[in-house]
Amino acid sequence: MIKHFSQLSAAAIAALGLSVAHAGILPGPVVDTQWLASNLDKVQVIEVRGDIKSFVKAPEFDTDAKTGKKVLAEVGGHIPGSKLIDMKTMRVERMVGDQKVKYMIPEQADFQKRVQAEGVEASKPIVLVPVGMEGTDVDDALRVYWQFKVYGEDNMAVLDGGMATWLAEGRAFSQAPADTAGGTWVAKADRSQEYGATSDDVAKAMANKSATLVDTRDIASYQGLKKRDYVFGYGHLDGSKLYSIDLMFKSSGAGVKMLSPNTYRALMTAQGVDPSAALISYCNSGHLSSGPWFVASEILGNKNAKLYDGSLHEWTLEKRQLVGAVPLQ
Repeated sequence: MIKHFSQLSAAAIAALGLSVAHAGILPGPVVDTQWLASNLDKVQVIEVRGDIKSFVKAPEFDTDAKTGKKVLAEVGGHIPGSKLIDMKTMRVERMVGDQKVKYMIPEQADFQKRVQAEGVEASKPIVLVPVGMEGTDVDDALRVYWQFKVYGEDNMAVLDGGMATWLAEGRAFSQAPADTAGGTWVAKADRSQEYGATSDDVAKAMANKSATLVDTRDIASYQGLKKRDYVFGYGHLDGSKLYSIDLMFKSSGAGVKMLSPNTYRALMTAQGVDPSAALISYCNSGHLSSGPWFVASEILGNKNAKLYDGSLHEWTLEKRQLVGAVPLQ
């Protein structure tokens, strides 16, 4: 069943002017809602959700008391014809040395199997659609993008503003179950060394300053005022620069959108990160770090940007040290 809501935002979304050209129909690593609406028949749309039940639920709207306009309160439904990736299936526990490390990218054959089970097709451009209401759910889509990238996929983009913007603009949505047919996607390569970093890579960068370590958590975690329960120490990697999620997106109507390339470049520089030089992004588990990696690698074209998959969960499991922790007492 496909439904429409009245147009809430008629303004066209300006092009981001991205520096990385993608092959084929895709104009770059980020597309806007108008472009996607005009090219739905040429791409496969893949919704990335942490709550897969929302895929078949109706979206929820509140009514503004002053204007009487409907305002999106909760994302529901999906772009008609889209596939669904359950974010909970995209990260697994893997053995790294003698440690069981959670939240890792699946091994190549496992990832391919999981993606095929969701109905992802081969040789058709992919547009990944985040929920789009918060930066963390955009990072879900960027994390999946990185995983596809590791296993050889280049013909893909992310929808700016996500499903939240699509719905807020009154565009068509469906509540039909996900179509899992046609799962023919095949991994083309294993580029783990090109796009990923290990603990040893991080230690080497720390020792010889061969890459900037970019901490993508909030400042309280960076300074050691708090931590996640699966990180076994307070503080940050020695010499790392902070580029938190607060610097990743801007509020825009119902959700969040990306910034311009020039803004990202200036913000990274202001935080002590050269966006054109070798860098390794990390966070608690390799989730938030997908954002700055995506900006540096895909938007700004940095071929030496890597993501530390295990991040501080793995680093502290290995009993490696953090610095700069603030005493809690």
